[in-house]
Amino acid sequence: MNQPLRLALVTAILAAFSVSSHAADDAPTVTISGFGTAALTATDTDDVEYARFNQAAGVGNSPRTGVDSNFGIQGTAKINNWLSFTAQGLARKNARDSYGAELSWAFAKFKINDEISIRVGRIGMPVYMISDFRQVGYANTMIRPSQEVYGQIYGDSYDGIDAMYQHNFGDTTVTAQVGIGKMSTKITGDNRIEYKPATTIHVVAENGPFTVRFGRADAKVSLEGSETLDGLLATLRRVGMGKVASDLSVTDVDGSFTSLGMTMDYKNILVQTEYAVRKTDSLVIHDTTSYYAMLGYRFSKITPYYYYGNVKQDSDRSYAGLPSTGPLAPLSAGVNTAMKAGLQSTNAVGVRWDFHKSAALKVQVDRIKPRDGSGTFLNAKPGFRDAVTVYAAGVDFVF
Repeated sequence: MNQPLRLALVTAILAAFSVSSHAADDAPTVTISGFGTAALTATDTDDVEYARFNQAAGVGNSPRTGVDSNFGIQGTAKINNWLSFTAQGLARKNARDSYGAELSWAFAKFKINDEISIRVGRIGMPVYMISDFRQVGYANTMIRPSQEVYGQIYGDSYDGIDAMYQHNFGDTTVTAQVGIGKMSTKITGDNRIEYKPATTIHVVAENGPFTVRFGRADAKVSLEGSETLDGLLATLRRVGMGKVASDLSVTDVDGSFTSLGMTMDYKNILVQTEYAVRKTDSLVIHDTTSYYAMLGYRFSKITPYYYYGNVKQDSDRSYAGLPSTGPLAPLSAGVNTAMKAGLQSTNAVGVRWDFHKSAALKVQVDRIKPRDGSGTFLNAKPGFRDAVTVYAAGVDFVF
């Protein structure tokens, strides 16, 4: 099943296999639908833990369900031809190392005309190619989005307003979206990152089997509740290194995220790729360039695929001029550690089997190579520098 048809099927199933009430075409209707992934994930080592970017703990060589599993419910109340309300709840492993429920979407949509609509409330933040459906595993070829690219921005949604314009230019459909809002989300434990305000621009052009997408997000960024960072900054100021503390501070700093992506679904050949650049005025939220590319081929209901992803740091990984010996050397080491992003590359192979009209089985093996550290792995043992193999198998479904 090709990607456009798959996305259309997801939309159709989430509507047709839902609980609905209809009185007349212009009467209020309510639909309830859902999606989920039931997966097992493991690695070939206990020296580190593999986790998604929103999780406080991950998995070693004993299989666990939490890394790649989730469950979502969505409800839409269509009041009339120009007003509707949508809410989406999502349950998954979270930043406190437990399963938690979150309100992903909760917005009112006002249809101005056939081309323009406005949404107000909690809205998915359109910073990626698959932002609107990255939690819906069935709508994606791979078992999970690229960690190298999709781990650069914390949070999936913001509270605010956006406007969307869609128009057909011949055979090409162009969708433009602009929005503004604020977001506060947990990273780990009580650590919380805030974007306020955040502005977004999202432009998509679709023509036959090709889709091209550009996105840009700008925000004032703050990190709150980090005892480690707060303690480091306090110590730096106490010993007279106020300039260093200022450069590392994450309080209302300017940040931006720019991305460009493309998909192709042509004669059973699947291509998906994204390139992204993150920039901030803090040395702790690092400047990065990341990208991935996925290539697959569809044999009826079986789709094998290969994926490569990479992330590199554009900002400095050490602070020039800090003492390397003496009583302040450990403090310098702490500063340089805070300045290092998790760098890695991933080669992955996988296969998807669409064994049911609303369910798919996926098996994926990733070989992840960290660079100059432990990459995005968690709880690494001292001296860890090895490549890690990650195994995952799961069933994606919609209903």
